[in-house]
Amino acid sequence: MPPFPTVAAYAPPGVGMLGAAIVSEVFDARGQDLPRFDFALCTERPGRVRSDVGLPLVVEHGLDRLATADLVIALPWTEFRTPPGPAVLDALAGAHRRGALVAGQCVGSFALAAAGLLDGRRATTHWRFAPLLAERFPGVTVEPGALYVDEGRIVTGAGAAAGFDLCLHLLRREYGASTANTIARDLVLPSHRDGGQAQYLAAPVPEACEDDRLAEVLAWAGAHLQEPLPVAELARRALMSRRTFARRFAASTGTTPHAWLLGLRLSRAEELLETSDLPVEEVARLVGFGSAAVLRTQFVRRRGVPPRSYRRSFSRSVGGGGA
Repeated sequence: MPPFPTVAAYAPPGVGMLGAAIVSEVFDARGQDLPRFDFALCTERPGRVRSDVGLPLVVEHGLDRLATADLVIALPWTEFRTPPGPAVLDALAGAHRRGALVAGQCVGSFALAAAGLLDGRRATTHWRFAPLLAERFPGVTVEPGALYVDEGRIVTGAGAAAGFDLCLHLLRREYGASTANTIARDLVLPSHRDGGQAQYLAAPVPEACEDDRLAEVLAWAGAHLQEPLPVAELARRALMSRRTFARRFAASTGTTPHAWLLGLRLSRAEELLETSDLPVEEVARLVGFGSAAVLRTQFVRRRGVPPRSYRRSFSRSVGGGGA
């Protein structure tokens, strides 16, 4: 059984159109090599549901979908300052009690808090409303700078487009980096973003860079990860001084060359562990870490598990050699 084959997103009156579109896109049907999700929007009273931009959504399913879904997502809505009705809160709490994965997107976190699911836990929401969440629910440790906060079976995310980060994180956590990266590429998104709501890109895709010369250097670096790639070499290839290169790099990607390379190397290591039988030592060499020990240290920091444990959980290879 896949980790969460059925997904239900709760769409209250005034639902955020962007939030609804994000989950609908991420969990849409795709190719045979990707998971197929049974996805549905649901609401307390099925029918036409007003959105935050005035356009109605036709929502066919009721709260009964929350009672059976493996992943339940509370979407943002305009009237989040007023808690949802008892039936909705009971449905959210009930989903958590039976073991479903429950997520709050943007101010959807207020619904989870009202249902008592965030008491004693860390959580995030849109940075603008983080102080209100902390004031309303003092039992919640609010982290206003986070893109998402993972508390196991409860996950909350920041506002607006950070809904993509939340969904991709859940896919990466439960289905592996290869699945998350493939869906991200299909949506023309960075495969992974670390950091806070100031949002620097840990491994931005080269095509997202508006600086053509810099984009060429990023593409070249991505194809030569097994090499040391010092900043001086990258700057030379960009025909810039190190200082100019660092400034232009930060302006285009929001991070430093070192952080970008580290994120890209870890992402490539995840994919190789999932899709090949290469020994961990060879994976480390190919992505530029030099030794399995260095890869293990960095991998544990990012994933919380060593590379071999990650491979056992997510490997798609046949033989599993070197694991």
